[in-house]
Amino acid sequence: METRSRTFKEIFGSEWGGKKIESIVIPIIQRDYAQGRKNDRIKRTRDRFLDALYDAVQSTPIVLDFVYGSLDDKGVLTPLDGQQRLTTLFLLHWFAAKKDNVNESEYSFLSRFGYETRYSARQFCKKIISYTPDFSGKISEEIIDQDWFPLDWKKDPTISSMLVMLDAIQVKFSSVDKLWERLCNRAITFYFLPIEELGLTDDLYIKMNSRGKPLTLFEHFKAELEKDLREVDPSKAETIIRKIDREWTNMLWPYRGSDNIIDDEFLRYFRFVCDIICYKKGESPQKRSSDEFDLLNLYFSKGADGTNDVSEIKDNINLMESMFDVWSDLSKERKMTLGTIASFFDEFQVNAGHEEGKIRLFNNYEKDVFASCLASYSDMIGGKNRRFSLPRIIYLYAVVVYLQNKATVGWEQFVRRMRIINNLIENSQYEISDSVDRIGGNRMPAIISQVECIMKTGRLLGQVGNDAGNNFNKHQLEEEQQKMDFIKDNPDKAEDIFRLEDHDLLYGQIDIVGVENTQLFSRFESLFLCDYDKIDCALLSVGDYTQKEQNGWRYQIGSTNPTAWKTLFHQSAAKGKTKEVLRQLLDKTENFSDGFLSGIIDDYLMQCEQSGHFDWRYYYIKYDCSRPGRYGKCWWWNRDGGSKEVNPYDFKMLFAPQYDSQNSFHVILNAVCNVIDEVSLDRNNCGGRLIFGEYFIYSDNNSFRLVDKETNDLANPRLCLEVPMEEGIDTKDRVLLGRDWLRDIIDGKIPLQNNEPYNCDEIII
Repeated sequence: METRSRTFKEIFGSEWGGKKIESIVIPIIQRDYAQGRKNDRIKRTRDRFLDALYDAVQSTPIVLDFVYGSLDDKGVLTPLDGQQRLTTLFLLHWFAAKKDNVNESEYSFLSRFGYETRYSARQFCKKIISYTPDFSGKISEEIIDQDWFPLDWKKDPTISSMLVMLDAIQVKFSSVDKLWERLCNRAITFYFLPIEELGLTDDLYIKMNSRGKPLTLFEHFKAELEKDLREVDPSKAETIIRKIDREWTNMLWPYRGSDNIIDDEFLRYFRFVCDIICYKKGESPQKRSSDEFDLLNLYFSKGADGTNDVSEIKDNINLMESMFDVWSDLSKERKMTLGTIASFFDEFQVNAGHEEGKIRLFNNYEKDVFASCLASYSDMIGGKNRRFSLPRIIYLYAVVVYLQNKATVGWEQFVRRMRIINNLIENSQYEISDSVDRIGGNRMPAIISQVECIMKTGRLLGQVGNDAGNNFNKHQLEEEQQKMDFIKDNPDKAEDIFRLEDHDLLYGQIDIVGVENTQLFSRFESLFLCDYDKIDCALLSVGDYTQKEQNGWRYQIGSTNPTAWKTLFHQSAAKGKTKEVLRQLLDKTENFSDGFLSGIIDDYLMQCEQSGHFDWRYYYIKYDCSRPGRYGKCWWWNRDGGSKEVNPYDFKMLFAPQYDSQNSFHVILNAVCNVIDEVSLDRNNCGGRLIFGEYFIYSDNNSFRLVDKETNDLANPRLCLEVPMEEGIDTKDRVLLGRDWLRDIIDGKIPLQNNEPYNCDEIII
């Protein structure tokens, strides 16, 4: 058997088994030329192949493996395998000959290559041999513009693919000096082997080529992976390829898609493995390609120049093998039945409520995070958001670390440690990032290290109390340490803590109640079984529990919307007042009810009315229209003007969670106009004033004012109502005062043109 490699030029005229190769013909049964198709997968294949050919002509020669084919008695070589490579070499040699202005006698052999798939493809191969472009623009456009090129040829998939490839060759090789000479000097060679020497029959040949199917992306990937691994560790390469074909395929098979293959699922999990490698190197995947072939070159290949660290590559190979093995081992333990891995997740997770020995998943997360990874890893939503989010990457990796360390980490320890990690994930939404451009930078490497430490040792990594290694939220890290210390001294209270962590509003953060206040746990649960609106008003009756956003202008208060309460309980740096007021309320009874809360509210309102002491809380609680049932966001005009509050009565409720809008409303004005049809909130002013005919009505901290729309001036002094106050606190209900004042204006009791001052004592409440 002849084993010497040949160049594309040398293959013509060479002898095999007494036969000389006179021509190469792509037969009718072969598929169309595919390397020039325009989809993304083919483009990646085309780019990689041209990169390899470019490197070959510039520096290191390349051998393109075997081309198999049938050689008949007339010397016609019919390729069985190698059509795509041969066609690309034909186009590259044609380009080189024309670019370097080679004598026709030197490239005449190109006329002995052709296609029998269609008449148009056959004629195209003949026509371009005698055509020389001027290289003034894209080659494809020059060719299409020739009178010998019928426009319907563009519909031939082989011709259109060749044109795309010629343009790509032009871009890649235009600057290569003496390209033809380099090709002829064996920069690119391949082996040829007749099927007769393999003992193959024509029938088998026909079957293998019938409606020929291209190699899939995964098949290309697997071949590249095997090649790269063999250069580093041949034995390991053999082991991993065997596992891909057997154990790992069997493990992934239940997760196959509608196409009944697991190619995409394998590649998605492979990208997850590569991202973990990236984080462990202290880097961000956002700064490198996500293409699976680029990832192979980056983490599993010696590289074209052989400079990649071999020991590091071996570490990456071992990590990849381990991260796949843990799932196949799990499947084997569970007898490889359908859903075996899913059943593993069922054993330690619940989607709602609390169940002893399990952790609760919040945010509607699916239990089988592994299945979710296989289905959507690297997919994007809206172009920038990951379908498989960073929190899920952290969670899945935590499970992987446990499976890698099952021999030393027991089941109960695993569940307890996953609870800690789940709590940290849920309460670090602003900290979890791998963007180097975001404030705080790429925290994922430190987070990954923290996860490994927790899962392997049950301890937190680093000093809790400072930035804790710049990973998870420092307040949550502190709380988790407090809980670990408390449970160590009070193991009988562990389940009480876990139950509270799983509350619908707490998501693992219980500092609002206090780790040590176990006597209040059941009271908190009892309280939040009641009507949220009554809880809001009862809390405000006990004290001002509002929170000002850190570095923001909005305030947070409760609402009928659970989101408001979750925000209140999770703004770690701002919830001091809320904790104090909540605990005062929890001290009032062991079992809460709507009736009990209504009693607290009624007592507060009665006390205000009897004492003539109406602070801003009174109006919020008294008038239902003050509470929109939205996100619990409110805003005060200059509330924090110094050492004491100013303008406490000049406040608005926001309709949207983060901005003022036309549906916002001034609380006092909204209560005033709520029962008067002749006036309405001015939506153009975001509900900050009332519209009354040709006038606007404003409310500030101590008065109501009716002003002319045009001049924004008082029409006369009687159109300003001063609210009676003592030490900055209303002594009369300003909403009732405002309503009666406005009715008197509407009824003409206060003439708009009368300049006589108006005394609010004239209003009888």
